Amino acid sequence: MKYLKACAIEYLLWLYIWGSIAWLGTRLYGMHFPGWYFAAVPFVIAGALSAAKQGLGSKIADPDAKHESEFWKQEALAAVLLSFVVGWVIVEVKPLVFLTQAGNAQNILKGIFNPNPTQLVPMLAALMETIYLALLATVFAIPFAFLLSFFAAKNLMYGTVWGRAAYFTIRTVSTVFRSIEAIVWAIIFCVWVGIGPFAGMLALWIHSIASLVKLYSEQIENIDPGPVEAIRATGAATLQVWRYAVTPQILAPYLAFTIYRWDINVRMATIVGFVGGGGIGLALNQQQQMLAWRNVGLIMWLIALVVWVMDMFSGYIRAKLVVK
Repeated sequence: MKYLKACAIEYLLWLYIWGSIAWLGTRLYGMHFPGWYFAAVPFVIAGALSAAKQGLGSKIADPDAKHESEFWKQEALAAVLLSFVVGWVIVEVKPLVFLTQAGNAQNILKGIFNPNPTQLVPMLAALMETIYLALLATVFAIPFAFLLSFFAAKNLMYGTVWGRAAYFTIRTVSTVFRSIEAIVWAIIFCVWVGIGPFAGMLALWIHSIASLVKLYSEQIENIDPGPVEAIRATGAATLQVWRYAVTPQILAPYLAFTIYRWDINVRMATIVGFVGGGGIGLALNQQQQMLAWRNVGLIMWLIALVVWVMDMFSGYIRAKLVVK
């Protein structure tokens, strides 16, 4: 079984390495490779390395075994370096252009460092809308995430078949919802309920539930099992175990995660505003389209100020909770 696992890991690794090399050859030099090349060559290499127990797959599959060869380190380093090269080519990194074409952004830079104070009042109103939009999204997400986190904790749900089904279902759904960026949810809700802060709040609400379920459930999985076993030994029901053994251990971390999520939502609210989610992000998008760079500069400084204050506030609260 360990040999098969090592072969599978080694094959996937070399499939990636060989595929990356072929892609670079095609992209940079116009080379072409037959289809069998991608499957056959990694298969031969993986089989040979696994049989000799010299590859990264063998190291992962059987970490306690004695590996005389250090080839797996070179193999891992090659994969990392190759990933960097492929990323460099895909992203089209151009350091020279970055250093020599700064004049193209001259007007923008002037606007940022010379903001327009006459627009302060309307922009402050939009900023307040952003802050409260993020606050409501966080508050509305808390009860849903709190309840679902118990069903998404492996140590609480793996005891029965139905528990495992609930665990995998909630984990899968939350992962899918979290993988869809808030800006995409904002587009959906702008069509659903119309352009405005309500659509932005709903977008952040959905994303916050999915993210908090992950954070909350992982905190439950890291609790001290002693109180849970003690409460269960008394014949307590599941809800009683959750109430008296689990909840007291997670309240402080939950509060810290929630405050941090509000901090994140304030930043994300600016982005969802670009697609009609309301708040200062919508104003930023409008001013940018009109090339009013001084107004854009004012908005950017206001956003930076709010994010800084939120960072300080959330950091202070989390530090106090850790001390307790």
